Amino acid sequence: MMAVAIALPTGSGLTSAVCAALSLSRASVLRQRAALTAPPRTRPPRAASSRALPERERDQVLHHLREPRFADQTPTEVFATLLDEGTYLCSIRTMYRILAAQGEVGERRRQRTHPVYQKPELLAEAPNQVWSWDITKLRGPVKWSYFYLYVILDIFSRRVVGWRVEHAESASQFKELFIDAMEKHEVPRDQLTLHADRGGPMKAKMTALMLVDLGVLKSHSRPHTSNDNPFSEAHFKTLKYQPEFPKNFETIEQARAFCRRFFAWYNQDHHHAGIGLMTPDQIHFGQTFLDSLSGVSA
Repeated sequence: MMAVAIALPTGSGLTSAVCAALSLSRASVLRQRAALTAPPRTRPPRAASSRALPERERDQVLHHLREPRFADQTPTEVFATLLDEGTYLCSIRTMYRILAAQGEVGERRRQRTHPVYQKPELLAEAPNQVWSWDITKLRGPVKWSYFYLYVILDIFSRRVVGWRVEHAESASQFKELFIDAMEKHEVPRDQLTLHADRGGPMKAKMTALMLVDLGVLKSHSRPHTSNDNPFSEAHFKTLKYQPEFPKNFETIEQARAFCRRFFAWYNQDHHHAGIGLMTPDQIHFGQTFLDSLSGVSA
């Protein structure tokens, strides 16, 4: 309604009548109309301060700031050094203003450079080509006590190929778990890629040497990029969002018993949305193989 009143032509004599009919304030309409039709306000240039340095002295300050010996020093350091030498040019703040006018304000000291990490691209066309693993905390009997669940996941079939619950994170415990999973699934050398985040056990020297010995290619998430390991993260959400998942575990044996039941259900009966509502075992082993085990003809 306000837009209709503002759009009326100036001097038409209709403004008062329209404002009365629409219950609008005539003063508000006139004020907003004037703001829209008024030419843009131009602010006059700011007058130079009478205390500003003349151009010659500004050039002298800039010359000192650009000296090679001050190349990696802040204006504060330059000011103090020149003062020790008996030279006062201007205040520290004026040095910053002169540098800003030249577009030279920035970190003058040498900075640490970080390598460019490529986003990991993992492609699996069959089971046992790419595995992902991670560790998650399970709450223990008292506050700030935890058990640690290790899970290795095949990203093609989403099947859990290995897991264990321990009292701590350890590269040695993962080594035992991984070697056991490799042997159980008969994975040959130079076939498997193992993806993980950049946690301590994942980046440990023991883990790296083990993967080299087994002919396994390693892959890591980019630093501070949690969604570079989505398969393991999504799997842990499936685990912890189960209705029967307890608030905490009283003993490590209780945690292991729960995980044993969960992973059996997950691999055999969970219809996974990421694999077309098939179960991980159906994709990993093939439906025909599972039918033969159950005595049902394919």
